[in-house]
This record gives sequence, C-alpha cells and structure tokens, in this order.
Amino acid sequence: MSNNRSGSFIGGMMLGATIGALTGLLIAPRTGRETRQLLKKSASALPELAEDISTSVQIQADRLSANARSNWDDTLDRLREAISAGIDASLRESQAMKQQNAQEKSDTVPQHLDN
Repeated sequence: MSNNRSGSFIGGMMLGATIGALTGLLIAPRTGRETRQLLKKSASALPELAEDISTSVQIQADRLSANARSNWDDTLDRLREAISAGIDASLRESQAMKQQNAQEKSDTVPQHLDN
C-alpha cells in the first residue's frame, strides 16, 4: 500500500509542479516574447513529463495487481485449509456419533435377550 501512496504522491507532485510553473510563467512580469519562449520550452518538456507520469502509474498498477493476486492466493489457501479442517471435523463427529449410537444400542439390549 505504501508503494501505491508514494506513486500517487510523486504523480501529484509532478502535476502540481507543472501547473505551478505554467502559472508562474503567465503571471511573472516578462515581455510577451520572453513569456512565449518560456512557454515553448515548457511545452516541449510536457511529453517527457507525461511519459514519466504514465510510467510511474503503470509501475504502481503492476505492483497493485501483483499484490492483489498474492492476497487472493493467500485467501484461497486459507479457505481451502478451513474447508479441509471442516470436513475432517465433520467426519470425526460423524464417527463419534456412530460409535455413541452403537454403544447406546448395546446398552439398551433387553435383559431377557441376554439370558
């Protein structure tokens, strides 16, 4: 989970830095020509920034997917163990009940049949 949070933080930080830089360029007291040159340089850096963000998001998605698969596998293993333990307990209880019934039947045999 912390990997997912750090990826989101980095992506948010990159986006915030980009928006802040563009806002600063537009508000800064420069001539129109200087502002246009700075905007042109910033615009040329956007594809690389977008690629970096995309790569970061893909890495985080892969990690999240692997983590989800691992958690799912662990859950299935625990479920299989629980079902197996339940079946074993049920069989033991059934055998114990059969033995108890057999014992009760032998204890309740009429006295006149014993003689």
